[in-house]
Order: sequence, then structure tokens, then C-alpha cells
Amino acid sequence: MDYPQNWKEICDVQYTDVRIFNNPYESTVASAADHVRGTAYTFQATALTDDTRTISSSSIVPQFIDRADLAQTTYMKLMNIAEKQATLLNEKIETAVLANYAALTTFDNTELGGSAGNITVSTSNIDDICGAVLREIREAKGQSLINRFGAFVVWRPADFEKLETFARANGFNTADKALVNGQVPGFYYLGVYHYLSNSHTAGHLIAGVRKQISLGILKSTYGQTLFNQDPADTTPLSGVGIVSRIDYGLAVWSNTKPVLYNVLVS
Repeated sequence: MDYPQNWKEICDVQYTDVRIFNNPYESTVASAADHVRGTAYTFQATALTDDTRTISSSSIVPQFIDRADLAQTTYMKLMNIAEKQATLLNEKIETAVLANYAALTTFDNTELGGSAGNITVSTSNIDDICGAVLREIREAKGQSLINRFGAFVVWRPADFEKLETFARANGFNTADKALVNGQVPGFYYLGVYHYLSNSHTAGHLIAGVRKQISLGILKSTYGQTLFNQDPADTTPLSGVGIVSRIDYGLAVWSNTKPVLYNVLVS
């Protein structure tokens, strides 16, 4: 069985063969000054800072099939193995995106008006978490980003169950839909897109504005499966080697970090 994958929904994904991607941004903040007609004005200095993302991480799935076993299976079976390898590599990216929580802005129980510490997600505060995420984005001047891309939270299965329970108990159309069909990850509710993942690092969720985490994928290796006849380790093997790999790099830009959150949870 496969794990859920959300990275294509929440990340800004770039398929490229460029190793280092530069993202320069204006690191000074200009201001609008009052001006009197006919009088001189003073220029404000502009400074640029460069953020970079490097495609240097790599994951690989190498498998070997003996030639006799291959003769007793089918070509379709071989393709199924290659397809499963692709799924495993996509799951690896999902884990990497969620494990990059330290690069995001910390969001804990103080954002809900409580004392510092991890949040215990419940049916009574799950709407508060969504509201606090939206508030924090807006206070970081990110409302225009919400308008363009939407806000998101990636929940754990137990959290998603609480979200479904909340939806069943509130509203009309939403409650009816939740009661009849349940909720499919990716649905829009409470002003936020809700996703589900089994790949979180313990104690951490991620949330914020979609498409602000930069993910670079090496296009020349992504989706490519190699079939090697009689591959050799120290000595040749009689059969076929099936090898898939992925090369990637992650970055959270300094100027969008304020709208991306490492949500500390119990």
C-alpha cells in the first residue's frame, strides 16, 4: 500500500538540470515618504540578497530479478516493479519536505493564546489552529499570497479524523458531505486546504501558504528507470537489474519563511 503524497500540491516544484538555483530578493524595505511639490527628494538605497537552492540530495531504489524468475513472470510484472519504485521515490520526497520543518517559522501553543509548548490537536481546537495559521499569515503581510495560492495544513491521520468529526458537527452542506462521504484530503474548509500524510516527523506538522517551499528535481533522472542486463557487483549476476533514482533540493526562501510554519504538536 502507498502513503499519501502532497508535495506537488504544497511546493513550488521545478524540474531542471541546473544544480544551483539563485533567488535574489530585495533585503531592504523601501518606504513611501511625504513629498512637497517642486521640492527635491532623496533616493533610498536598495540592497539585494541572494538565496540559493542546490539539487544535491539523492535517493535510489535498486532491485535485481534472476533470469529464471523473470522468465516465469511477465513484462507487465516488470513494469509494475518500476512503477512501485517511482512511488517509493515520490514518498521519499514527501518525507524530505515534511522533515524540513526546522527551516520554517515556529508555531506552537502560544499562537492559540495558551502557554508555550506543543499543541494537542482536538476537535475543540482544530478550527482554532486553522484560524491562527491564517492570522499569522496575514500579520506577516501574506494575504495577497493567500489570495493567489491558498493556505494549507498537512495533518496526521489522527488529526484528520478530528477534522472530519468537526466538519460533521458543524455547518449544513459541509456536515452533510462529511457524514455521507467523509472528506478527501485536499479539500477546502475553514479557509484552508487540508492534506493528510503518514510521513511526518514525530511532533511536527507543517502549514502556511502553498507553493512557497521551493523544490528542485533533476529532470534527467526523475521518472527514468534503467534495466541492466546481467549487472555486476563483484561478479556478474544472471538476470536484470531495475534501478530508479531521484535527485532533489529543498529551500525555504528568507522572504517567504514568515508565511510557512513548523507546527509543534503532541
